[in-house]
Amino acid sequence: MADKKNRVPVREQAPEVRAKNFEEVCLGYNKEEAMEEASRCLNCKNARCITGCPVNINIPAFIAEVKEGNFEKASQVIGESSALPAICGRVCPQESQCEGKCILGIKGEPVSIGKLERFTADWARENNIAPIPAKEKKGKKVAVIGSGPAGLTCAGDLAKMGYDVKIFEALHEAGGVLVYGIPEFRLPKQTVVAHEVENVKKLGVEIETNVIIGKSITIDELINEEGYDAVFIGSGAGLPKFMGIPGEQANGVFSANEFLTRNNLMKAFRDDYDTPIHQGKKVAVIGGGNVAMDAARTALRLGAETYIVYRRSEKELPARVEEVHHAKEEGIQFHLLRNPKEILVDENGWVKGLRVIKMELGEPDESGRRRPVEVPGSEYDLDVDTVIMALGTSPNPLISSTTKGLDVNKWQCIIADENNGATTKEGVYAGGDAVTGAATVILAMGAGKAAAKGIDEYLSNK
Repeated sequence: MADKKNRVPVREQAPEVRAKNFEEVCLGYNKEEAMEEASRCLNCKNARCITGCPVNINIPAFIAEVKEGNFEKASQVIGESSALPAICGRVCPQESQCEGKCILGIKGEPVSIGKLERFTADWARENNIAPIPAKEKKGKKVAVIGSGPAGLTCAGDLAKMGYDVKIFEALHEAGGVLVYGIPEFRLPKQTVVAHEVENVKKLGVEIETNVIIGKSITIDELINEEGYDAVFIGSGAGLPKFMGIPGEQANGVFSANEFLTRNNLMKAFRDDYDTPIHQGKKVAVIGGGNVAMDAARTALRLGAETYIVYRRSEKELPARVEEVHHAKEEGIQFHLLRNPKEILVDENGWVKGLRVIKMELGEPDESGRRRPVEVPGSEYDLDVDTVIMALGTSPNPLISSTTKGLDVNKWQCIIADENNGATTKEGVYAGGDAVTGAATVILAMGAGKAAAKGIDEYLSNK
C-alpha cells in the first residue's frame, strides 16, 4: 500500500552519466509505480489542485482512473482540458500550481500530479490513442499565428469546437519554444513534442511553416484577402535582452535564445548535423530562471565548465526547484549575489573573462523581492571564454508594427483581455508570451484556451 506521506520516487539518470548526454534526465513512472502513486490521492470533493491548474484539468478524476489501471480513460479526462499533456507533465512548475495546492502537501509530500500526467500521456502515445475530432463543422475559418503552446492549445480547442483552423509558423518546424527553447534532456523532441503536434493535426488543424506574419503576409491580409473570420496571435517572445555593459559586443557573448535555438532546433549537439555552435571551455550564464538553467546544463553537456551568475540569493532564484537541483547535481557552480560589471576582451576581440561585483539584498522593490545592492570595492574576475545572457525576452515588434489598430504596452507586449484574449482590434485575439512577456508553457496554454473560448463567443454572436 502506498505511503500517504511520501511520494513514490521517480527514476532518473545518474548525474555523472547524464551530464555527458542529451537523453532525458527523468525516466518517469512505470505502470505499477503510477498506480501506487495514484492511490495516495484523497479524491477531494472541492479539489484545490484543479484551481491551481491554468487549464483546469479534472485532476482527481484522471488520477482515480490511473489508480484503477484505466489509462485510456485517464488520458481522455486530461484530453478534455489539455492538448499537450506529455509536455506539461515534463515542464510545468507543478510545485507552485496543482501540487502546491495539494492537501497532502501540508503534512507530507503532495501527490506527484505532473509525473502521473506524464505517465498517462506517454502510455496513450505508446498505445496509439488518438484524440477525437469534432463531429460537426461550423464553416468558419480561424488563423493562428505561432505553433508554440498558446497557438497549439488555441488551435486544438477551436478544432474540437468545429472551426477550420490553420496555424502559421515562422520557423521550419512546428512547436515554438517547445522545439527551439527547451532542451532535449528535459523535453524529447521526436517522441514527445512532434507527437503532440501530430495530435493537434489529427483534430483537423492545418500547419504551414516558414511563414513570417508581418513579412510574408499581414494580419489585415489574412482577414481581408484570405477570408479568415478571426485571428489568434501566439507568436511568443523571441527578442533577447542584454545588459548594456562594456564588452558585450565581444565574440563569445550569446543570448540564451540563440545558443539554445542552435542546439535544440538546429541539433548542434549531434555529430550528424553541421550546425556551428561555439563550444566554450568555461562558460558563465547570467540569470537565474529556467532558461538560464537550460543554457547552463546545455553548455555543460557540450563539455564546458559552467557557472551561473545571479544577482540575488538562492531563495529568489526564479527557476524551478527541480531544475536548480538537477543543475547542482550535474556540477554547475552557482555564483549567487553577484552581478556582471564588464566582459573582459582579449586583443582579438574574444571574451577572456567576466568582472563581477558582490551584491547584498536591500529593501524589497515593486516585485516584492529584496532589491540587490552592490557592495563597493568587491569586484573580482571570473576566468571564462563564453558568456550567455539569459535575462528574459520580449515580443518581436514585427506583428504589432504591421497591424493597424493593435495596441501594445511599453514592453512591446500586445494588450489583450486576460479572460478572453481580445485585443484592441476587432476579431484579433492574443495570448501567451506575446502578451505577458516570457512566462511558462502552461500559462501560455491557459491563455490559448481562454482565447479559443473568446473567439467562439465572438464568432457565434457575429
